[in-house]
Amino acid sequence: MKAYIVIPKIKIQNANALSSAYTIGFPAITAWLGAVHALQRQICQYPELRQISFIKMAVSCNYYNLQVYKGPGDFQSSIIGTSNPLRKKGSNFERPPFIEAPRIQLTVSLLIEVQGINAENQKNVIRMLQRKLPCMKMVSGDILGFDKIQVFYIDKNQADTIKKVIMQLMPGYILIERRDLLQIIDIAQDGLDKLLAYLKVNFTAIQDTTGNIIGWKPKRLVSGWIVPIAVGFKRISEVGTVLNQRDMKCNHCFTENVVTLGEFKMAYRFNDIEDIMWQYTYEQDKGLYVCKNQNNF
Repeated sequence: MKAYIVIPKIKIQNANALSSAYTIGFPAITAWLGAVHALQRQICQYPELRQISFIKMAVSCNYYNLQVYKGPGDFQSSIIGTSNPLRKKGSNFERPPFIEAPRIQLTVSLLIEVQGINAENQKNVIRMLQRKLPCMKMVSGDILGFDKIQVFYIDKNQADTIKKVIMQLMPGYILIERRDLLQIIDIAQDGLDKLLAYLKVNFTAIQDTTGNIIGWKPKRLVSGWIVPIAVGFKRISEVGTVLNQRDMKCNHCFTENVVTLGEFKMAYRFNDIEDIMWQYTYEQDKGLYVCKNQNNF
């Protein structure tokens, strides 16, 4: 028997859309798992709920609005930024400098696998979630509201109940991992070239009987809503201490983002909860700290 918490229709304002050093769009999976872990730590502050543990998570995007602008004839989109009020400098006023930060407005539903919850403490867990969520940041954004939180208890043989839980994430697109695509493509180049091979769109001219071009037909390598996603970090230096690090009691290392392919799929297309769940993994020998989709273990 497994227990799941569904937090539907979380409205998030001004979330961080910079998912890695070179991808902008849906927030990184590490940000969502980090938010769930932070929520667990808030709940575990209460003695009667210290046994509660959030071990896996799935995220369904119900609505998004990336704060970018593309003018007439523009090839690229521009970030819609904000600036601080003018500040006085001498007898004049000046505009303070700012760093471009892409923002996104989101409505998402979270499905969390929970350990330690039962019929006795279920009401307390829901009450604490309702109390703590509005006070938190999620993926660097402000939480404006959410719908009724529910708890479900199912086992792997209850196909109808499993489908009912997954359908709580509708209408929305669930993000899953598709790193398997990078392993089947036959390109003798690095991983970035393989990644771009799935993201680029090729256009083929459509000609009439006289040879005149009457249109263009777009085509991608595979069908589906394939996107680049940030799933973690890879160590690029030895573990140790460095001068002026934030916490001298903890070891430190430099890392770089791990980016792979993901796919957004409608919730009704899944029959198994494990196909949509994400969790942390750590491969010490490879220096990888990444989040993985359960169906790719």
